[in-house]
Amino acid sequence: MLAQGAPPGITLWPMSDHSNSTWPPAARRIARAMAWIGLSLTGAVPVWAQRPEALWYARGEASITSFLAHADQVSAISPQTFTLDRNGNITGGIDPRIVATARTKGVKLIPLVMNPGFDQPSIHRVLTDAGARARALMSLGRMCSDHKLDGIQFDIENVHVRDKDAFTAFARDAAAVVHKAGCTLSAAVVPRTGEDRGPTAYHQWIWDNWRGAHDYKALAESLDFLSYMTYAQHTGNTPAGPVAGFPWVEACLKYLLSLGVPPAKVSLGLASYSDWWFPAWDEKAGPRMRGHDVAWTRGVEILGKAHVAPAWDDVQKATFAAWDEQGVFQYVWLEDARAFAAKLALVRTYGLRGYSVWKLGDEDPKTWELIK
Repeated sequence: MLAQGAPPGITLWPMSDHSNSTWPPAARRIARAMAWIGLSLTGAVPVWAQRPEALWYARGEASITSFLAHADQVSAISPQTFTLDRNGNITGGIDPRIVATARTKGVKLIPLVMNPGFDQPSIHRVLTDAGARARALMSLGRMCSDHKLDGIQFDIENVHVRDKDAFTAFARDAAAVVHKAGCTLSAAVVPRTGEDRGPTAYHQWIWDNWRGAHDYKALAESLDFLSYMTYAQHTGNTPAGPVAGFPWVEACLKYLLSLGVPPAKVSLGLASYSDWWFPAWDEKAGPRMRGHDVAWTRGVEILGKAHVAPAWDDVQKATFAAWDEQGVFQYVWLEDARAFAAKLALVRTYGLRGYSVWKLGDEDPKTWELIK
């Protein structure tokens, strides 16, 4: 029996028995995943008529290998291989193996265009210098047609909050050019939980240079969708903590939607990578704690070498470990399949367009079984 009160286009299936053989296969898979990750749900779970769009980012050989093996489960592939320089010129290309497989499997090609090294002065010049700006717009249109792309996604980061309006206007004009050339245009955007710059110098720095520069509502009005990068909650320059803790991810998402951004234009950022923090020293910087992004396989290898068994944090919905090595602690936070599933559930809970994963090749292999 169908549950009542479903939004248009959505069927609600009762959650009382996730083994119910009368449910569609998709409903049973979702219910099993929910039960596996330990989420307590009552009432009904929404099951979309179409699967959420699965966009995966690619960088390097490990990403290509993973894509070739799992292209049937990927909706869009976004290699990070094009750069926009300070003069508005775009350079780059896509590995022919990605192109051939995407065409054969019907996977959309939506490469990233980034400011190289996330350099702030260069993107400031593109946004504010009339000549560089015009050249960048022309380069985007040419890139779409020359490479026969399905879309382009901006991966323009480290934009100062002073350039917020300039970036919004550039995205609007770029969308007009790219749409005319026959491609979609989207943007990967850094998330935030509100408009407060924060209490510490660190919070204020990351706000001014990373989190505060996106007018989400205005961008969503111009662009086809936003990939909302709800990961890198902690980085190599912060204390150890989850890559994407569940409370923080959901708080960021709730804030985005509260601004009136349509769920159908939101692709939730999911991390497939893990983080490892360890003591380091070099002549230039001296002694300090460092954190590195690592693939799931590398994280498991580090834990195995240390003879450490990780634990599940049911608040953060992530697996972690801390251990003493000659008196100094090291930390690993793993984004394994269980952690992936917890955040993936938000896509359906909030009726989002889909999800965007950074990146292919870093994932727990069990992730592919989960999303089949």
